[in-house]
Amino acid sequence: MTESTFDIWEPHAPTPAGGLRPLHAQGLDLRVSGAATARELADGVVEVSAEGAGPVRIEWRVPCVDATAFWTPEPRGTARLPAAWSAPCRTGLAEGAPIAALVGTGDVTLCAFAAGRPDVLAGAGVVEESGQFRFWAQATDRLTVRIDTSRRHYARSLADLAAWWGEGRTVHIPEAARRPAYSTWYAMHQDVSPEGVETQAALGKELGLDVIIVDDGWMTADRTRGYAHCGDWEPVSLPDTAAHVRRVHDLGVRYLLWYALPFIGKDSAAHERIGRYALADAAHLGAVVADPRYPAVREFLTDRLARAVEEWGMDGLKIDFVDRFARADAPHPSPEADCASVDEGVERLLAAIRARITAANPEAMVEHRQPYVSPGLWPYVTMIRATDCPLSPQENRQRTIDVRLAAGPVPVHADMLMWHPAEPPEQVACHLINALFSVPQVSVDLTALTDGQREALAFWLGVVREHTATLQLGELLPARPDLGYPLVTARGADTVAVARYAALPVDASGAGWRTLLVANADADPGVRLTGGSGTAALTVQDARGRIVRQGEVELDRADAIPVPRGGLLTLRR
Repeated sequence: MTESTFDIWEPHAPTPAGGLRPLHAQGLDLRVSGAATARELADGVVEVSAEGAGPVRIEWRVPCVDATAFWTPEPRGTARLPAAWSAPCRTGLAEGAPIAALVGTGDVTLCAFAAGRPDVLAGAGVVEESGQFRFWAQATDRLTVRIDTSRRHYARSLADLAAWWGEGRTVHIPEAARRPAYSTWYAMHQDVSPEGVETQAALGKELGLDVIIVDDGWMTADRTRGYAHCGDWEPVSLPDTAAHVRRVHDLGVRYLLWYALPFIGKDSAAHERIGRYALADAAHLGAVVADPRYPAVREFLTDRLARAVEEWGMDGLKIDFVDRFARADAPHPSPEADCASVDEGVERLLAAIRARITAANPEAMVEHRQPYVSPGLWPYVTMIRATDCPLSPQENRQRTIDVRLAAGPVPVHADMLMWHPAEPPEQVACHLINALFSVPQVSVDLTALTDGQREALAFWLGVVREHTATLQLGELLPARPDLGYPLVTARGADTVAVARYAALPVDASGAGWRTLLVANADADPGVRLTGGSGTAALTVQDARGRIVRQGEVELDRADAIPVPRGGLLTLRR
C-alpha cells in the first residue's frame, strides 16, 4: 500500500459527498472535491481553488520529515504535532485565522498554508499509518488556498501569506497605535475614577506611555466583576466625561475606552430594549450575547460606542469579546434580521462603528484581542492585543510573536505588563524584553513603583520608542517555535535587534547592520557572538539603563560579553 492509497479515520469531519480526486501541483499529494485548479506562483508556492455546490475540500499531504513544530496564531501552549484524527479548527470573522505551518529543523517551512476566506473548517496532523502530515481545508461553495513548501524561514512564508491577505484591503494605522500604552485593568480593575485615571496618565507620560486605555468599571458603580451592567454604557464612574478627557489630552496622552461589545447585561436598561435579540444566553456572566444580524442591535450598539469619540472626545475604543459572536449553534433568525450569517452581521456592526468614529476623528483607534485575529477584520482595527496572561512573560512573548507572524500591517500589543510590588528591576526589564517585538502595555500602580522599577520601565520604554521602526516594522525572524521562541530577531534598514531568552549565541554576521542590539532576558550573562567580522563600538547597560561597560570589540575574536539579566548590549560600527 502506497502513502496515498488509504483512507484516514476521520471522526470529526467526513469527506464531502462525491469524495476527493487527485490534482497535480508541484509534486504535492493533493486531493480536491468539486471543480478545481492549481497554479504555481513561485518555486514551492502553489495556489489551489475549488468550487462546487455545498462543502468543497482541498486536502494535501507532505512527508513529516525533520518536523519540529506545528505553528498557528492561536494560544496553544506548546507547538506539538497533532494527530490527523484530531478535531478540526473552525475559523470565522469573529475568531481565529485560517493559517498554519509545519516547521522543520533550522526553522524552515516544510509546509505553510492560508485560506483566502475567513470562514473555513481546517484540520492538520500526523498520519499514523504513513508518517505523513496531512492538511485539509473546507468551505461552502468555493475555496482558495495557498500552499508553501519552499523551505524558507517559516516566518518569511507566513509574511508572504499575510501579504496575500492584505491585497485589496485598505488598512489605516494611526501613528499612536504603535505608542506604548497604560491600561487600567490589572492596576485598578473596576475601581476607576477621573482622579485615578488622570494620576496614572500623568505619571505614565513621564515614563513614555503616550496612550491610556480605561477598562471595565467606568460604566457602573458595581465592583463585583461580571457583565450584568454592560449595554447602557453610561459613564457612571467618569462624571463630566468630556472635561475629564480634555484634562488627559492636556497631558499629551491619547485616551481609549473599553466596551464589551456583545454583552447586554441583564441589569441594564438595554436588556429591556434589545435583550430579545439574543444570540446566546451568557447566564454565568449575567448577560446575553446580542445578535448582530438584527439592524436594531447594530444601530443601538453603534450609537452607544460612537458616543465616546463623538461626544466625549475619546481617541478610540477597546472593543472586547468579539469572539463571543462566533457560534456554531446560532439560532434561526426571525424576519427582522437582515443578514444571512452572524459573520455578516459582525462585519456590518464593526464597519458602522469604525465609520462613525473616524468621521469624528480620522485618527481614532480600535483595539481587538486575540483570538479574533482574522484578516477580514483588518479594515476595522488599528491594534490587536495578546489575550490575557497576567504575570506570564514567556506566554506574553509567545502570544505576541504568534499574532505578529500573521497580523500583516496591524500593530500587535502585548497583554498588559504587571508585577508584584517587590519585583526587582531586573525582572521588570525582563517583562518588557519579553514584549519587545510588540507594543507594550503597562498596568501597575505607577505611584507605588520603587526607584529601580521606575528606572527599568523608563529605560526599556525608551528603547522601544527609539527603535520602533526595527522592532515593530522590521522583518521578524523568531527562532525555534518548538521551544517558545528562545531567540527572536528583527531586521530593520540598518539596525538588527535580537532578544535572548535563553543561553543561545547571537548571529552578528552580515554587512547590512550599523547597530546591533542584544536584549538579555536570561540569567546567563555571557552573550556569545558568532559570524561577525571587524571592529564595533560596544556599550553594555544594566536593567535600569546604567552603563556598566564601554569600549571596542573585535567581532570575530570576542569572548562572551557579560550582559546583566534585563540589560542591553549595543554594538555600533
